[in-house]
Amino acid sequence: MSVFRAILLCGLMALYAPVSQAEMNIEITEGIESALPIAVVPFAVQGAGMPVDVRFVVNSDLARSGYFRTMNELDMHSRPSTADQVRFNDWQALGQNYLVIGQIIESGGQYNIQFQLFDVYKGTQLLGYRLTSAPTELRRTAHKISDLIFEAITGNKGVFSGRIIYITSTGGNKQRTHRLQVADTDGFNAQTIATSPEPLMSPAWSPDGRQVAYVSFERKTAAIYVQTLATGARSKVAEFPGINGAPAWSPDGQKLAVTLSKDGNPDIYALNLSTRSLVKLTQSNAIDTEPTWSPDGSHIVFTSDRGGKPQLYIMPSSGGQEKRLTFSGDYNAGATFSPDGKNLAMVHGNGGDYRIAVMDMATRTVNVLTEGRLDESPSFAPNGSLILYASRKGGTGYLSAVSIDGKMQQKLMFDSSEVREPAWSP
Repeated sequence: MSVFRAILLCGLMALYAPVSQAEMNIEITEGIESALPIAVVPFAVQGAGMPVDVRFVVNSDLARSGYFRTMNELDMHSRPSTADQVRFNDWQALGQNYLVIGQIIESGGQYNIQFQLFDVYKGTQLLGYRLTSAPTELRRTAHKISDLIFEAITGNKGVFSGRIIYITSTGGNKQRTHRLQVADTDGFNAQTIATSPEPLMSPAWSPDGRQVAYVSFERKTAAIYVQTLATGARSKVAEFPGINGAPAWSPDGQKLAVTLSKDGNPDIYALNLSTRSLVKLTQSNAIDTEPTWSPDGSHIVFTSDRGGKPQLYIMPSSGGQEKRLTFSGDYNAGATFSPDGKNLAMVHGNGGDYRIAVMDMATRTVNVLTEGRLDESPSFAPNGSLILYASRKGGTGYLSAVSIDGKMQQKLMFDSSEVREPAWSP
């Protein structure tokens, strides 16, 4: 049996290793060599105490992006909170390229936040914003500030305000509990949206970020559910005999591409979520699975072992002629498009190692980005600059992120935990 068949047919029912829930620690294992020095000064606070340290969140966001080298607060000679207090020469002497200052005023249970971003060497303001936040939204507001700063300096949209979804499990083999969880990109505000004594798999965000599709074995057989995050309401959309797996949303949110084996072999189907009608898109004697839509909805890329080994194929989203995409390596699977459709991330296997790689869709060039032996489940950040993925070393599973050029890498560890199958929100 090929590795692919073993993963699909046996792995679907494999139980997860015991884990426990905890907060996530993010370690920059490799940063951009040209990381920019930036000083984020503690924000001046007027009024009631702050339930969230906004400066700490912003500083942490920028540091873990790998694009910035943040300044230790203890090394700051002054702590300005208004533009007239800034002495650019002092910050130049400290080797800082950029400076962030701010004020927070509590009023009537709300927090009014003002911050400014300066180019230290030009002595000019690059950004100035006023935001209002409820106490419960302070962390999200801080992430928004990080996004604005990141975009103002790099020209690329920030991703700190986004969310990630992932799967954990706890307990022993006979009393295992599996959880589908949503958290901020820094691991905070984790919320469990589904719990099951049987495995949960393949979470996928809807294009608007309001719903999640996933596979559950809670009834001892595979079924695909769609759940609304705000209300928790969910509906079962597929529970056919055999495999029900790998749901992927169409860009318009009206369909799911899924893998079903109700007619024998696993094939790709398009499921209309309004009518529940099915259209069979592939018809082969091989295993066809792991569909992903192109951002414009015109094509679907999927994994198939019809050539003897798992490789990626592309076809029109309405079905039709399939063309093989990948030819290098023993194994290419689990593809996902970048938001602009120019790149395709995948699991690239060669000689028993499974790593994250990116294909340039224009040239078909494949670039291997990671060095792990068991990397899987790539998911692009909304700005296309980072890829989130799951990895394993020894008996520990964790999440990692790598920049699309491979120059920046992060390890996202949960204390005494194991996580898998991450997906970044749109």
